[in-house]
Amino acid sequence: MEKLLSSLRINVPKSVYLKDPESSDLGKRIIEQSITLIDEMGFEAFTFKKLGEAIGSNESSIYRYFENKHKLLIYLSSWYWSWIEYQLVIATFSLNEAELKLEKAIEIVAREVKKDNTFTYVDEVALNRIMINENSKSFLTKQVDFENKEGHFESYKRLVNRLQEMISAVSPEYRYAKSLASTVLDTALHQHFLGNHFNSLTNCTKESPVIFLTELVRKTIS
Repeated sequence: MEKLLSSLRINVPKSVYLKDPESSDLGKRIIEQSITLIDEMGFEAFTFKKLGEAIGSNESSIYRYFENKHKLLIYLSSWYWSWIEYQLVIATFSLNEAELKLEKAIEIVAREVKKDNTFTYVDEVALNRIMINENSKSFLTKQVDFENKEGHFESYKRLVNRLQEMISAVSPEYRYAKSLASTVLDTALHQHFLGNHFNSLTNCTKESPVIFLTELVRKTIS
């Protein structure tokens, strides 16, 4: 916990990027503007050429940081999951009861995202919209097994494991804690997607995925 709080840095797997975008002002502008553009136009329409125009730099300068836009999307996804983990650790650190820790963790991963002024070059609200709409494109590819071996999805897997440990702390006899943990993370995004685009298919409003998932987990492991 102390190490996490002392650095105030969101750790993204080094295998995702060629040069750490947090190491320079240009890199931070790449992240900032890529979030804005992908949020506005969608991942399919987004290109490094358009990003270069937005940041006032040559397209080639972006390729010094990321091999392609797919790797950039994985970076953004990894940053988001690491940021959620950061929020979760802070929110649950002082809680002693396992049930309260788990309920707070579910709230963190499923609630409507608010702006975090700690990281000025990242619009977490816009990034959350990208995760809701585009996250699956980061791993539903033919390269997913290779990229997994390379460590591209460590941020997501680390958060799943952390949530799984909290579930097991409440119900040690429950055999599917890891499956339930990954279901909670994916369902949180999916329920927000349904609420935004197919609201006839969900009972959840922007706030109620937290209530839904808390009740789901409580009844599943009881």
